Order: sequence, then C-alpha cells, then structure tokens
Amino acid sequence: MLGHSQEACLHQLFEFQVQQSPDAIALVYQKQSLTYQELNDRANQLAHRLKQLGVGPEVLVAICVERSLSMVIGLLGILKAGGAYVPLDPSYPPDRLAYMLEHSQTPVLLVQQALLPILPEHSAQVICLDTDLDSTPAENPQSDVTPDNLAYVIYTSGSTGKPKGVAIAHRGAVNTLLDINQRFSVTRTIAF
Repeated sequence: MLGHSQEACLHQLFEFQVQQSPDAIALVYQKQSLTYQELNDRANQLAHRLKQLGVGPEVLVAICVERSLSMVIGLLGILKAGGAYVPLDPSYPPDRLAYMLEHSQTPVLLVQQALLPILPEHSAQVICLDTDLDSTPAENPQSDVTPDNLAYVIYTSGSTGKPKGVAIAHRGAVNTLLDINQRFSVTRTIAF
C-alpha cells in the first residue's frame, strides 16, 4: 500500500491521503483550515508554476515565510514539483539569510509579500505565495522524483560559525515519518 511504502516520496504519501479522505481537514492554523483536497489543489498550483521555472529533481527552492497555511502549501508545492526546499527563517539576521541564499544557489525563492523588505539582495526568481498563484492548474503534476532525490536542505548553526547545509533525501524523511507513526501509534486524528 502506497500510504505506508518506504519506496514513496513525501508528496506521494500526501497524495495517497488526499485520495483516502479528500474532504477531511488536513491543516488548521489559527482560525483558518484547509481540507486535504484544498491543500492539494493549492500545492499543485504552486508546483505547476515552479515547474514552469525549471524546478525538478535536485533543484533547490528557498522558502522564507511566517508560520501559516502558506508555509505548508509552499513546502508541498516544492516537493510536488520535484524540487527540494531550503527553509529560511524570516527572524534570522540578514547576513545569515544572505549567506544561505548565496551558498544554496537557489534559482527560486518563495516568500510572503510582507517579507520582501527583509530579504537581502539575491538573484533568485521570487514567487509571492499570497499573490502569484491564481491562474495555474490544480491537478497533480507529473514528477520524475524518486525516493533517492533530495527532499530538503537544512542549514545548521555550523561549528565554524558559518551555517552548513545538510541534505535529506525523500527516502530518509519517509523512513523517519513511518518510524514515528509506528513508535507513537499516530492515528488519523491528532490535535495540537
């Protein structure tokens, strides 16, 4: 079953859940919520836009957003396009953000419009998650990504004072999630 397969990518596990319960609430943030189908459709719109910009397997996409529904839409959209996300915390100092953008060489940066003024100079194509996605298709995009492709790159504090990127493939992330589900008996309904 794909829903529990170690040979699936992260976004494929999500798409399996969409098929199982499209009308169930997938995401709640403050007073906003999205069903699995709504979240999937919005992530698909972003994925199609990213693919138009050349995002595919092993292509890094930076994402600098506040905690929100947009954050999850952005992460899923990147994965569905086949790319790997590089999270940038908007509370980081500008020089750390600049280093991470330069070091990762991401060709695309996802951001919320309100955060544009805090970003350092960079050469990435910018997509504002809260304004730029209305006209793209909502069906699942075709993806050539495999479990051995990158899912994300996290920058650590770095023992030398410079952040270091740690690359994680889909296989490792899926194995960790499946292990957590099994160890802690994660069920369909979990409230935080």
